[in-house]
Amino acid sequence: MRRPAPLPTTPESPGEKDAAPGAKSRRRRRDAEAEEEFSAADDVMSDDVTPEEHRDDTSTGDPQPMSTRDVWRAARARRKALRAEIRRFTQRSRRRRIVWLSSIGAALLLVGGSVAAAYSPLFAVQKISVAGATTLDPAAIEAALGDQLGTPLALVDSSKVKAALLAFPLIETYSLEARPPHDLTVRIVERTPVGVIRSDAGYTLVDAAGVALSTTSDQPAGQPVIDVPGGVDSAAFRSAGLVVRSLPAEIRAALTEISARTADDVTLTLNSGLSVVWGSAEESALKAVVLSKAMASNPEAASIDVTSPEVAVVG
Repeated sequence: MRRPAPLPTTPESPGEKDAAPGAKSRRRRRDAEAEEEFSAADDVMSDDVTPEEHRDDTSTGDPQPMSTRDVWRAARARRKALRAEIRRFTQRSRRRRIVWLSSIGAALLLVGGSVAAAYSPLFAVQKISVAGATTLDPAAIEAALGDQLGTPLALVDSSKVKAALLAFPLIETYSLEARPPHDLTVRIVERTPVGVIRSDAGYTLVDAAGVALSTTSDQPAGQPVIDVPGGVDSAAFRSAGLVVRSLPAEIRAALTEISARTADDVTLTLNSGLSVVWGSAEESALKAVVLSKAMASNPEAASIDVTSPEVAVVG
């Protein structure tokens, strides 16, 4: 219980200023005795009040000043509540960020694992196969590439493969196909010979690009002789090569000689003695069809001119 404030003293009147000092002393004693009585009553009432009554009294009375510890506790509670609100409002974005980070981590782990496995002995070359070889021996090509065995598929050295395949002039193009876990397939396209060129060294088998495939002392069976001035670098040779490649298989098999002085006067000679005046390499596909029909309808013909395929001349 709050102690009442001491009663204010009554203002002195002008007459009292002149009163005797004894009167003032008596008045002070009376005030002191009254104050002691109030203090005694306050102590008695304080002893009769329980802690719960103290709490009720303070809760219903005037607000009490807060201590430093109370202020610190209130600030901490406020910060805690603020953090809880922030977490509640950012929960969705945090969950989305966790999902993204998990996805990225899984993708990186998958890619890293795949790369590590691809470059490991788990995917080493154990078998080499050759596809597309008709004239060449596949076993010879596989043996030439034997140094790639044991190499991880991702580390197969294409430059070494190219160097090994250069030993086979019949290979025009090639491609490598990795078939995990252990197979390497080499797909090749062979050059198509168009004939042989006769020289002092013998008979050189060439394709339409003029690439020498082989040289023998005797004329290879089934290969016509190409007679053109200027050799494989001339326009006449290029025209003759295009003509040979456009011929049907049955006419190609019967061909014994190809001659041309220029690119526009290619002439073919068949084993039956038939002479075919072809002209230039233009419209070769149409000329081949016209020639086949003319040979079928005129088996005894000595010459056929298909320079103008719209009007074939049979002699």
